[in-house]
Amino acid sequence: MSERDVAAKADAVREALAERESVLIAFSGGVDSSVVAALASDALGENAVACTAKSETLPEAELSDAKRVADEIGIEHVTVEFSELDNPDFVVNDDDRCYHCRTMRLGRMYEAARERGIETVCDGTNASDPGEGHRPGLRAVEELEVLSPLLAHDITKDEVRAIADEYDLSVADKPSMACLSSRIPTGLEVTEERLSRVERAETILRTWGFEQFRVRDHDGLARIEVAPDELDRALDADFVRAARDHLKDAGFDHVTLDLHGYRTGSVSPAADDAAPDETADDDELLVDDVFAQEYPMRK
Repeated sequence: MSERDVAAKADAVREALAERESVLIAFSGGVDSSVVAALASDALGENAVACTAKSETLPEAELSDAKRVADEIGIEHVTVEFSELDNPDFVVNDDDRCYHCRTMRLGRMYEAARERGIETVCDGTNASDPGEGHRPGLRAVEELEVLSPLLAHDITKDEVRAIADEYDLSVADKPSMACLSSRIPTGLEVTEERLSRVERAETILRTWGFEQFRVRDHDGLARIEVAPDELDRALDADFVRAARDHLKDAGFDHVTLDLHGYRTGSVSPAADDAAPDETADDDELLVDDVFAQEYPMRK
């Protein structure tokens, strides 16, 4: 990946977007949608709008981040609301959960676009996404004919981050953040109670400075996953006590630490955010309840 090649691809996206009268970007505030928003803003100015769909599966912190990054870019930002929990196909939480979610979310984007007289809805799907395992949400993107400029111009995830660096976006190195429902194992119903306690629990980890983590909700048992290079901090005695007490206050009955560390898709053999070699085998999960003791013994 050369800087010249990345710059040429970015120019091609800007040129293609400039041929549109106006676009609305499905905007999460993550690095992919932020790069699309920045490129669209360059190409179309006031005729580019970033739109974030607020629902029970979107952490409040992510909505705040989306507003902040839109300000960085200088693009108009609007918020619409919907509820995935209104759809029983989503609530049942089968392998197509993300398809139902994305269909509803993008459908709401099209409604917002029509209200503004905008014909084109864009998203942040990049060229690396189709090869990353089970991604039912991509089917919704295709069915609804959403424009994916990064995918159309063969821009990979690494190249997206390089473009974000060129724009000096604060989210250039931001880890991927799947929606809160991805913390609930496939087959276990998605409920507002489960989503809320996961959000409260992850807020605690974020407050403690963890960067790459998940709190999985196994029907009242919290399974904390942190990146391997952050595992020592998760074993700190003060954090052990804080996690145990605060996560129980958040609504969990038991609090555990997964010694495998953070892995995408670890609650489902075919999770939508899993890369092929990262999909967990449920039979091999190792969960050690280190918080059942005051502090784990070390040699």
